[in-house]
Amino acid sequence: MSRIGRMPIAVPTGVTVTIAENNQVTVKGPKGTLERTLAPEMTIKQEGEEIIVSRPNDLKKMKSLHGLTRTLINNMIIGVTEGYTKELEVNGVGYRASKSGKKLTLNLGYSHPVEMEDPEGLEAKVDGNKIIVSGIDKEKVGQYAAEIRDKRRPEPYKGKGIKYVDEVIRRKVGKTGK
Repeated sequence: MSRIGRMPIAVPTGVTVTIAENNQVTVKGPKGTLERTLAPEMTIKQEGEEIIVSRPNDLKKMKSLHGLTRTLINNMIIGVTEGYTKELEVNGVGYRASKSGKKLTLNLGYSHPVEMEDPEGLEAKVDGNKIIVSGIDKEKVGQYAAEIRDKRRPEPYKGKGIKYVDEVIRRKVGKTGK
């Protein structure tokens, strides 16, 4: 039995979960509304203040979908109550990030500044050399943070570039002169 899939999901007060046909799950909470169509094979039931996900049989595919379905619903509930954030750090001489309106401008040593538009439902804040991406959809927050990081990945010699705050860069020893 999937250890994660078996666990019931507690629905906090102020959050409403609607399960329509074809496992169309809608979660409404204080921060907004999230909607997602989940695997039709799974059985999603709401019993009082908790949601239970069960699978039809023990095939390998069903076992993997079981835990995934439960985690996706749980992430939606956490998203509409607390939201998600990812922090990035800009390191390097002359590397800067600035924000005006919905536009994030990155100066990353290229001949031109890189401009990025905040996607729908996400917000990027600049705090010194940190960029904080926040939103209610875990997947979109992670994707946008990864796209920002992709503009200039951290390099292993000096550690310049955009990295996640909790990321550890494996450093290499540079050339040695005679």
